[in-house]
Amino acid sequence: MNQLSLKNINKTYGNGVKAIEGVNLEISNGMFGLLGPNGAGKSSLMKTIAGLQSPDSGSITLNGTDIVTDTDFIKQQLGFLPQDFGVYPKISAYDLLNHLATLKGVVNKAARKEQVLALLDKVNLYQHRNKEVYTFSGGMRQRFGIAQALLGNPQLIIVDEPTAGLDPEERNRFNNLLSEIGEDIIIILSTHLVEDVKNLCTNMAVMHQGKVIAQGKPSHFVDSLAGAVWKKTIDKKERAEYEQHFSIISTQLTEGKLSIHVYADKRPDSHFEVLTPTLEDYYFFIMNQQKLAA
Repeated sequence: MNQLSLKNINKTYGNGVKAIEGVNLEISNGMFGLLGPNGAGKSSLMKTIAGLQSPDSGSITLNGTDIVTDTDFIKQQLGFLPQDFGVYPKISAYDLLNHLATLKGVVNKAARKEQVLALLDKVNLYQHRNKEVYTFSGGMRQRFGIAQALLGNPQLIIVDEPTAGLDPEERNRFNNLLSEIGEDIIIILSTHLVEDVKNLCTNMAVMHQGKVIAQGKPSHFVDSLAGAVWKKTIDKKERAEYEQHFSIISTQLTEGKLSIHVYADKRPDSHFEVLTPTLEDYYFFIMNQQKLAA
């Protein structure tokens, strides 16, 4: 069982922005979702775990080894798919993955060929192995990105906003792939899409302005709102009035009418119906709590 431990991680950039503030996390095998809006500090935290930048203070250990001081260890154990995965033009999928495998330390030529072909097959790109990667669709390129992240049999994989820009079919295919490989290693999924976390992750944390504001199991978060989320359809013109009197979690426009989700301990009025809460309801609820506390 792999164990990643972050204790009181802090990072402030030269311009004074506190990107990470007092982050504590314990992450073990499986899919771990790091959820939050753009600018919440997710990418900064991922770069820090990956050894691309050092924290100002705090410790990060993977299986008992301090990876802040021992950067070579994390390089050997890590697979990383950044938000923007650039590729060389005019190079085939096989040749590029072979080159990256060499950089990753897979020096035996026969073993490298075997691993490259096996990974291309795993991500369903074997039949495209001689095509140039820069011609791939977004979904194919992200699957290639997972193949390169798996080179060298890492124990920790970080994927940063992996499904942004993918169509629903490509996103579903990509998520199924992540789910398959996430059983025996740690995969950290950094995203602003609640749906990806809901579908894939058994544990998660929510970040806001550099801080972790909630962590636990998605099912526990959803259960915490049971009997406290209510729905009503109103006229768009009534929105301001309802915002004054009720704690609105979220709104959705349907056929010119506004459907509102409200947090309340009891039925706000006779026209509200109780809802079975979702992870999205919890996410909007806790984000609203942060705004009210600010």
